[in-house]
Amino acid sequence: MTTEARDLKVATASIYSGTTMKALVYHKSEHGPRRRRWEERPLPSIKDSGDAIVRITTTTICGTDLHILKGDVPSVSDGRILGHEGVGVIEQIGSGVTEFNVGDRVIISCITSCNKCDFCRKGMPSHCRSGGWILGNTIDGTQAQYVRIPHADGSLYRCPEGEDEESLVMLSDILPTGFECGVLNGKISPGDTVAIVGSGPIGLAVLLTAQFYSPAKIFVIDLDESRLAVAMKLGATAVINSADGRAVSRLLELTGGAGVDVAVEAVGTPATFDICQDILGAGGHLANVGVHGKPVQLHLQQLWDRNIGLTTRLVDTVTLPMLLKTLLSGKLQPRKLITHSFDMNEIERAYETFENGAKEKALKVVLINK
Repeated sequence: MTTEARDLKVATASIYSGTTMKALVYHKSEHGPRRRRWEERPLPSIKDSGDAIVRITTTTICGTDLHILKGDVPSVSDGRILGHEGVGVIEQIGSGVTEFNVGDRVIISCITSCNKCDFCRKGMPSHCRSGGWILGNTIDGTQAQYVRIPHADGSLYRCPEGEDEESLVMLSDILPTGFECGVLNGKISPGDTVAIVGSGPIGLAVLLTAQFYSPAKIFVIDLDESRLAVAMKLGATAVINSADGRAVSRLLELTGGAGVDVAVEAVGTPATFDICQDILGAGGHLANVGVHGKPVQLHLQQLWDRNIGLTTRLVDTVTLPMLLKTLLSGKLQPRKLITHSFDMNEIERAYETFENGAKEKALKVVLINK
């Protein structure tokens, strides 16, 4: 046996058979709803010794997937299977996988980590030299019946026995993103006044995890009254509907003109970024979480002497193990973010629901592969 053949020798579960599967495929040259189609695709196979093939049992749709469909993420090529979040069962492993076995139920991190390169070693696997955010971006993703996971040892996490998969799939991306990019980058501390601009799933994930640090006040700003009502239930001190264009003046009134210690941008538009700049107090932190497809203006003419910090970040999911422990303790309840559940074969309907979030009162939409 050659060295190459030996390296690619795999362990396989008997259920993994056939030649094709169903997957949600991005068609870049199309327009509107035709840009995505639920269609037959070849089953994935082991390519490198560190790979695992996972049978998806639960996945979800992310706001980033909508950005892709709008053309905001040019790295995603025509014919790509979308999705970067999931829970599933390992069906195949390459010979180099040492931490997992066929049959293990796992959480798939949205970030693929080799655990060896310079970026991974300094805790920034989002920029892993052979990984990072590749699922549903530069390689096929998780909105499919099966997915290939490179660097399985650094990119999968074992599911606790008997734990609810719909809650666990929130650990793939949304909760680490809200926590790392919003809470940690924003340096939220006890007693802080915080504003979260955007009360979609990511903004609400920031709201849930910001409360770990006991800020004095958390204001949430959005256009959608139903989402603002959810924010109040999840712990917001007060909410502001920005539809009338007075969000900045109302926030400044609520803070006695001081502004906030931390402003978290959780949408990804010039308008919401501007709100964050305008409400930030002296010495404050602006933490950008949203995915931006258009340029924004940095108002240095009003910020240059304000001693502020501005951070951007692609999630690393390095906090996933800690967040899992917090979930298991009952102190973090991500199920509160889930509003709709669909069979995976209804993925087109699930996308329509998610895209029309205000009308459908949708937050996180999960897909179950029965």
